[in-house]
Amino acid sequence: MARKILIVGGGFAGVWTALGAARVLDAAGEAAADVEVTLISPRPSLHVRPRLHEANPEQMAAPLLPLLKAVNVNFIEGAVERIHTGDRCVEVFTAQGHTVTLPYDRLVLTSGSKLHRPPLPGLVEHAFAVDQLEDAVKLKRHLESLAQQPESAARNTFVVVGGGFTGLEVATELPIRLRAILGDTVKPRIVLIERNDVIGPDLGPGPRPQIEQALAQIGIETRVGSGVVSVDAKGAVMASGERIDTSTVIWTGGMVASSLTAQVSSDLDRQGRMEVTEDLRVVGTDHVFGAGDVVRVLTDDEGHYALMSCQHALFMGRFAGHNVAADLLGQDTLAYRQEFYATCLDLGEWGAVYTEGWDRKVKLTHGEGKQRKIEINTQWIYPPAPVKAEALAAGNPMIVYG
Repeated sequence: MARKILIVGGGFAGVWTALGAARVLDAAGEAAADVEVTLISPRPSLHVRPRLHEANPEQMAAPLLPLLKAVNVNFIEGAVERIHTGDRCVEVFTAQGHTVTLPYDRLVLTSGSKLHRPPLPGLVEHAFAVDQLEDAVKLKRHLESLAQQPESAARNTFVVVGGGFTGLEVATELPIRLRAILGDTVKPRIVLIERNDVIGPDLGPGPRPQIEQALAQIGIETRVGSGVVSVDAKGAVMASGERIDTSTVIWTGGMVASSLTAQVSSDLDRQGRMEVTEDLRVVGTDHVFGAGDVVRVLTDDEGHYALMSCQHALFMGRFAGHNVAADLLGQDTLAYRQEFYATCLDLGEWGAVYTEGWDRKVKLTHGEGKQRKIEINTQWIYPPAPVKAEALAAGNPMIVYG
């Protein structure tokens, strides 16, 4: 009887978990001939989430089936609804509309995260987002529709809620997108709102001068120290009492882990992430691993925890894939470590700011930073070509970066 590894989720962590597992099994040869690896995801493509703020989000997807076939990984199109760790099986609602139960010997949960939408009045009904592909496409259609609306201050005003990484990239990209839609004669008013006392609070003081310079140069207004408390069809109201009339509110307020984590672990942090051991095994289980946005794990010996980002997800996936296959074969697992950390923040026409280290020392800015951002977004985070040797090499957890 075949031994089965199931990977739940086809994002960055899930795809690189599949590559990592396939690499171990390929190296094991006949000892792993009876092992089947299956990736379960609602879609047969990887949505390149870091690029969904750009003008053509529908193009930000990479096909998975040729890649998975090249490394002998099965694919099931569907959504996992229930995980039964006691019985070692999952229930999947397939794309064909059926619920099927799949057994497993080892499981890797890589079901990712979603945008946190608190219960604010009007938020769900009236605010846009760039969290998922469908969100980004909905925003694109809305922006394009503005050209057919009568000109007004509200039509030409755009509120971005959340001054973190995503909010900054959304806000600084908007002038470029709006110029193509509304023309050069319209000067949009863009307001970036952050409830903390500074823009980019999680990015630290290192790149802040460059961020502030870019916002000033592009002409983006900021509001700090007060969040949005309600949204309606004609505007947004802040906790300070200020109301901003606008036809477009874009919400970028933080992430929470997939709700599937609660079916696997009772030890969750405030973002819903599972506690795992150094080899990415879920605490309290002996056969379930996790990777990406669903786990809370140290990246190094200095006390830094992995962030909800593709940088950590794809690297962690290599370790999870290696470890789940090694564990099934009775081999030693590896302790996850990812000591190199960098950020590259796109700031629209100003360029980008690239930093290295957890203290975020600025290394590149303006055009040089932009070139590095393009390299990251078009090469580093995309899956390898569907060629066996290249794909298996991409699953090596000892790759330093990229």
